[in-house]
Amino acid sequence: MEINDINFEKDVLQQYKIILEDWIPATASIAIAVNDAYIFFSSGHHQIKLAVGEKVKEDSIAQKVLTTRSKTDAMMDNSLFDAPYYGIGYPIEIAQQPAALVIVLPPNFIKAKQGPYQFLTGKQNEDWTPVPINEITYIESLQKRTWFYVNEEQYKTTITLKELQTRLPSIFIRIHRSYIINIHFIKKITRDLSSNFLVVLKNGTELPISQSYINNLRTVLEF
Repeated sequence: MEINDINFEKDVLQQYKIILEDWIPATASIAIAVNDAYIFFSSGHHQIKLAVGEKVKEDSIAQKVLTTRSKTDAMMDNSLFDAPYYGIGYPIEIAQQPAALVIVLPPNFIKAKQGPYQFLTGKQNEDWTPVPINEITYIESLQKRTWFYVNEEQYKTTITLKELQTRLPSIFIRIHRSYIINIHFIKKITRDLSSNFLVVLKNGTELPISQSYINNLRTVLEF
């Protein structure tokens, strides 16, 4: 189905939207994909943006629904949007063609449902220590393991950065695929010799900010 040929289905798409709005939170977004492209998108969150006509990405909720023709739900990273999201996809038909209806719920939905972490339990050698969340300077993914840092001490946790990002309180923000930082420990944001952004923490640690996360950081810190 060509995108231009879908115009006659607009009423059907709007009906889906109207019906779903009675059942999903106002911050949820709705996407519908046919074949390999999105034909409809209604955003409920400023970080959730998608263009009609955009191709369905590999390993996305929509792609999994179109491939398996079954309901699919998963916590996804920020490869599709500017923020991680929880998606629920349903197989439907549009103009007698297989389609995917995807409900996109932003990270705060998961936080509200489960509650933010109050502490993380970290491992050092053979000891485990519960650490209050606000004492953690930053969290790092390194060699397929997750580490967090408190007063120059390094602890290991089994929780992934993707999982942590959905349940950390708002004082934490992701700046890189490998780093989540505690805003309260930022000394300054600067640039290196190549004009790439860096975060310098109060203990002198320098961490890179990737292009994928700089816009969100600018929005949160208003710079």
